[in-house]
Order: sequence, then structure tokens, then C-alpha cells
Amino acid sequence: MHRIVRDGVCRFASKIRLNSGELSGAFGDLGTDLPLLTGMVLASGMDAGWVFLVFGLMQIAAALFYGIPMPVQPLKAVAALVIAQNLGAGVIAGGALAIALLMLLLTLTGTIDVLGRIIPVSAIRGIQLGLGLKLALLALGKYLPSEGIEGWLAATAALVILLILMRQKRFPAGVAALLIGAFYALTQGVDLGHFRGFALPSPPAGIPSANDFWIGFILLAVPQVPLSLGNSVLATERLAQDWFPESCITVRKIGASYSVLNLFAGFLGGVPVCHGSGGMAGHYALGARTGGSTATYGIFYLALAAAACAGYQNITRLFPLPILGVILLIEGATLMRRLSELPAWQFDWLVALGVGLIACFLPYGFLTGLIVGAFAPVLRSHLAASLEPQKAKSRQ
Repeated sequence: MHRIVRDGVCRFASKIRLNSGELSGAFGDLGTDLPLLTGMVLASGMDAGWVFLVFGLMQIAAALFYGIPMPVQPLKAVAALVIAQNLGAGVIAGGALAIALLMLLLTLTGTIDVLGRIIPVSAIRGIQLGLGLKLALLALGKYLPSEGIEGWLAATAALVILLILMRQKRFPAGVAALLIGAFYALTQGVDLGHFRGFALPSPPAGIPSANDFWIGFILLAVPQVPLSLGNSVLATERLAQDWFPESCITVRKIGASYSVLNLFAGFLGGVPVCHGSGGMAGHYALGARTGGSTATYGIFYLALAAAACAGYQNITRLFPLPILGVILLIEGATLMRRLSELPAWQFDWLVALGVGLIACFLPYGFLTGLIVGAFAPVLRSHLAASLEPQKAKSRQ
């Protein structure tokens, strides 16, 4: 379902389509999500089948709720901390609950609406630019070179096919890239595991303890929420307004669904998630225009869960890093192109450029960039006021 505008009023209408564009766009965020999910499963010891199952159901829920390509992504800062520190399932669940409650507090108090009003478009464009740069650098620095010359050749073939097929709607470009990746992986002799009979996935035992909650709050929620405000809420709302203005998406609605999804993740034993502008850009770039792409993406993860439960624990190796890197590169380029919406070399364009560079290269860059971008118009007003007397004297 999504909302349409008639006589200035938003109304709900069905918006789920299944066609080649939706099928292609469904895999526009795979390069970001799959490595993070796999890394967290390996680091935490969580059951892969259960993680994929919960993650897939969240995608389908987002598709039905929004009706546009509003995918669900693993939280990047959380994933990095889980992988680096080998945090367990209890702390991850506690962190999901802490993140949900923090965002719910911001949403219910209206603070998230205030932030949406005071942070200018130039700052949001800068956040999108910074994220796009990060994704492109990650693709070029880690994913594409990960398997040597063979990986580069496979990635080049996938990129050429993607660029050709993205110009037409008959065959889904994203699926073509995945098929190239699967063929490459099989020629490299990848071991997917062995069928051992179907078994149900193993959910974690019980809800997180109070100790898990507080550790998750300190280690995971505090570093993640500032990043989420910039990229998952404000930047995503801006992209939704750019591409799907009829959907009437608001920062409060995104904050509410973000909170609810993480409550489910905490109680069901999934991984903490968000709505990301990069994910929407990836789906949109490969042809998605409705929630059909997100629903298809969710079904894909349900299939991965079934494969993992049948014994194919290494099923994710069918998607090699060089191919995921190509998808990541296109996702990043789509985000960076949003800078062209601002007049080149004007004040707002320069602010967006500065915020993007801060977000990409400085520690806590997304939070710092948002603060700089929010205060840039104030600085401009003070400079204009201070220069006005000098201009008046010159006119005399």
C-alpha cells in the first residue's frame, strides 16, 4: 500500500507490481546487505537460516507498508562493530531494542520532524554524496580487487551487461549480473555445502537480558543512531520525495517503521536494520518503481534461508565480492548524481560538496557533516549581514 494525493489529501492505494524492472531492481542493494549479513552471522554464531528468514520477512513487510522501493538494510555501524568485536546474539538483540527505543523517542516527541525542518536540502545532498563516495571507494578498494584478475574480468563483464540491460526493460539487469556471478563462482569450484535434509532454523532462546540491553545501548545504539538520522531517515525521505512524491513519505513515518522493525529484530532474534537511501538508490537504479522489488528481495532471502536450513550453509558464496562490488558501484554513482540537483558552484552546491567530503573521510563524518550543513545557512546570513554596510558605502 502507498498513499496518493487527491485534492491535497494523501490516500492509500495498492502499489505492488511484479515485472522485469522490479525483478532487476530487487537486487540493487545486494552488494551492501549480503556481505554484512554473512559477516554478522559468522562473527556472532547466529543461525544463518533464521537471520535470513527474519530479514526476508522484514523486506516483505516494508514492501506492503510503503508500496515503493523502500528496502530494509542491516545497520552498517552495528555490523562493523559486531564483526570487529565478535559480539553475541544477545548483545545484538539488546542493541536492536535500544536503537528502536531511541528512534521511537525521537519520533514520538516530534524531534525527528524538527530535525527534518532545520537541516537544509544542501546538507542532505551532501550526506547522499558522502555515502555514495563511501560505497564507490569500498567497491573499488575491497570488493572488485578481492579475487585478482579473474574477479576483475567477471566484474567487467557484469558491468558491461548491466549498463546495456539497464537501458531496456525486457530482461532484468540485476538478475543477469547475479547469473554471471554464480557462473563465475561455480567455475572457481566454490563449495556450497551438502544437502542433509530440511531442518527448521533455530531462533535464539528468549529475549535479551537487561545486561544485553545496556551493553547493546552503549556499544551499538550510541554510535549508530546519529548515522541513521542522516542516511536512514533524512536522506531517505529526500529521495522518496524526489522519486515518489505521490507517496507522501515523511521523516516521522520512516522513523516509526525503523523503530518497529528493530523492535521485531530485538524480540525475534534478527539483526538491527534501517531504511537506507543507498538501498533505495540501488533498487531505483536497476529499474524498481514499486514495492514489488522489495517484496521480491524478501522472497530471495526466504529462499536463502531455506537453502541454509537444507545444509547449504555456504550458499552466499554464489555471489562473489567482485560482482557485488559492481552493484555497489552503481548504487554509489546513483547517490552521487543527486548533487547535480543543485546549481553548480553556487553556495548550496559548495555546502553539499563540503558535507559529502566530511561524511566520507572524517571520523563520525555523517554526524559532523549534518551539523556543518545545518549551520551553513546561518553562517551565510551572518556574512551577508556583515557585508551589507560595506555594500551601502560603496554605492554612496
